[in-house]
Amino acid sequence: MQVFAGSASKKLGQEVAKIIGAKYGEIELSKFANGETKIRILEPKIESSVVVLQSLSHPSDNNLMELLLIVDALTRMGARDITLVVPWLSYSKQDKVFLPGEALGVKVVAKILQTSGVKRLITFDLHNRAILGFFDIPVTELSAKPLLLGYFAKNLNESSRNETLIVAPDAGAVKAATSFAQELGVQVVYVDKKRDLKTGEVSVMGLSRSVSGMNIIIIDDNVFTGSTIIELAKELKNKGARKISVGLTHHMYIDGVQQKLDESYIDEIVVSDTVTPNAEILDSTKKLKVLSIASIIGNSLT
Repeated sequence: MQVFAGSASKKLGQEVAKIIGAKYGEIELSKFANGETKIRILEPKIESSVVVLQSLSHPSDNNLMELLLIVDALTRMGARDITLVVPWLSYSKQDKVFLPGEALGVKVVAKILQTSGVKRLITFDLHNRAILGFFDIPVTELSAKPLLLGYFAKNLNESSRNETLIVAPDAGAVKAATSFAQELGVQVVYVDKKRDLKTGEVSVMGLSRSVSGMNIIIIDDNVFTGSTIIELAKELKNKGARKISVGLTHHMYIDGVQQKLDESYIDEIVVSDTVTPNAEILDSTKKLKVLSIASIIGNSLT
């Protein structure tokens, strides 16, 4: 087996290859003068079974096209059993049609990926598990939640469990947050919030129980603009919460968002590396902790 990675996930691809004892394949990536992506596989021999790893993070359209070109090149060189590892599946928040005239974005991406000739897809913590039904190829949904559980569990003892609450920031996160709370042996808080579908503005309407004097862990699958958790952290602080931590699988690192998170009432943000942060972001923040999913991917491939 050989492992190849696009520009969005090179470091993660190298880690996965090392874990499973596979050859990491070199790819030459460049651009034509008109901005088109050009790729060239540099390995002289391609095995029949290969893994291609690429997170479809920002710039998602470019990374998607790069991934498709890598798959095509490998197919032309003889690869027949191609497994895609897409830690962040782009357009996954476009899993429903909310307003008339909108496209079902993630279904479009699903069609594109499965018609590229790949045999299997591995991804992480989908925004909606109904997305699995958009694919006709086998899809394995892995989770970074065990990494987050391990991180937060090591800081808990019997006394601190009684002073810790897990918060589900919206209705979509209730199931995951409740399960997380049960695993840690702590209680859960549910949030009633309202989002304006046109402006995206979030308002916290209420909490299911008191958070005064409690340490809070907010569990969600992703952060884009950060507006939801920033507003929620503010409300929790106003209600008397002490330390506020956030546990996420996907951080999109959209321009300026980490700075807003750093300036908010959030004390700690723990994320997986489904999306790779750049060095500038890592150097500029003391609140961000990044956990590697390489071992989880490696186990799914062996």
